[in-house]
Amino acid sequence: MFDSRHIKTFHAVVTAGSYSAAARALGYTQPAITQQMKALERSVGTPLFTRVGRRMRLTEAGEALARHAEVILDSLAAARQQMTSLTRLRAGRVRVCAFPSAGATLIPEALARLAADHPGVRVELLEGEPPDSLGRVVRGECDITLAFTYPGLHEQIPEELAEIPLLEDQLTVVLPLGHPLARRRAVKLSDLAEERWIAGCLRCRTNFLHECAEQGFAPDIAFTTDDNLVVQSLVAEGLGVAMMPGLVLSFLRHDKITGRALDPASRRQVSAYVLREHLKIPATALVLDELKAVAARRVGC
Repeated sequence: MFDSRHIKTFHAVVTAGSYSAAARALGYTQPAITQQMKALERSVGTPLFTRVGRRMRLTEAGEALARHAEVILDSLAAARQQMTSLTRLRAGRVRVCAFPSAGATLIPEALARLAADHPGVRVELLEGEPPDSLGRVVRGECDITLAFTYPGLHEQIPEELAEIPLLEDQLTVVLPLGHPLARRRAVKLSDLAEERWIAGCLRCRTNFLHECAEQGFAPDIAFTTDDNLVVQSLVAEGLGVAMMPGLVLSFLRHDKITGRALDPASRRQVSAYVLREHLKIPATALVLDELKAVAARRVGC
């Protein structure tokens, strides 16, 4: 195994033509140069130099190593430069997987802040719902995933993941604007027991059925879709009502619908998940910090 310091000294000896000239160029003593070259020859297992009178000449092994030395040193310099860029956040890539309502709310603001302060850090955005999105982090398909959990479902998180809580997202009921219960500030699920419902992803649907059962009824689910805009359109046309996360209220696109809080209040936990050993990667830590900052402002609003 070569020591990079020995390769650098060897290259200096070859370039300068002697141990003494290399010592002057590097600011070393000549005995230090001699010691390093002996150590390098021991690593190689053969002499690299031979003396012809007062002159030094490369052996066949020395000539072979000389051809590689400059390339090795250039590669090391490039590697050091790239590592410096990564650690000082001048460069880096972070793959973030987010569920749709987080992708429409938390992610854009966090990435805008990141782009302004650290334009060399590239973030790639993927979309996925838990629990599949958690598996993508474990499999190395993304670096960070945003996911949500419901307190009543006792969901298991892979033990290799670190959880970074971001916010509690209050659930709401989305109703057509003319619905009789739209005049209330908060609505009980049981008051909507006779309505047709629109359900979302598997995890949301499971929680919805659980909460309805807690209030003593089984909902009539007429439609199932993961697309928030489709849900809004169906509600706007009076085809059903839906239980949706509070994050969705910030990007309602229909003036024919309205959101009302649940009574009693119901929430889901929104968190970021990352492999524990990746928490110290500078670019990953930076993206997490931006997400936490954006989430904190939403909680304070």
